[in-house]
Amino acid sequence: MSDSNHTFDRIHQALNAFSKGTGALISWLTLAMMLLTALIVFLRYGLNIGSIALQESVSYLHATVFLLAAAYTFADDEHVRVDIFYRNFSAHRQAWVNAVGGIVFLLPVSLFLLGITWRFAADSWAIGEASGDAGGIDAVYILKSLLPLASFTLALQGLADVIRNGLLLSRPPAARPSSSD
Repeated sequence: MSDSNHTFDRIHQALNAFSKGTGALISWLTLAMMLLTALIVFLRYGLNIGSIALQESVSYLHATVFLLAAAYTFADDEHVRVDIFYRNFSAHRQAWVNAVGGIVFLLPVSLFLLGITWRFAADSWAIGEASGDAGGIDAVYILKSLLPLASFTLALQGLADVIRNGLLLSRPPAARPSSSD
């Protein structure tokens, strides 16, 4: 492996480790969300106590899991893919599809979303946006900050995937897995 390929491989490994580590950490919020939901049900129906803030916190946790686990899901290749043709491609051809898709679609869309959601979140921070419901969470700006953060983490994982596929494509034909093209 050349020095530049070794450098790119290290970058890929670091970005991938970041996505997987973040995803593993975020996955614990699913347990917290389930326990909090059970608590809300118990308080509401067992003790006749309601809390808007607790109910909103379930939505905050759900949004956090959904948005911040996207890069983790992509890193594990568990994202939704319409693969009518893709599944029959060799690893070499799949790498081309993934690299071009990442460069042409994923990275530009992620960066575009980062750009437009940054202003959205910044405006919310500037006014200290709070819940519209009495007793709700007075930190809607934190919820809105998940949008640019999700775009950023997805862009990082997209870059890792482009690098991984580029490294696969740069291998000599004899070193490629399943290169029947």
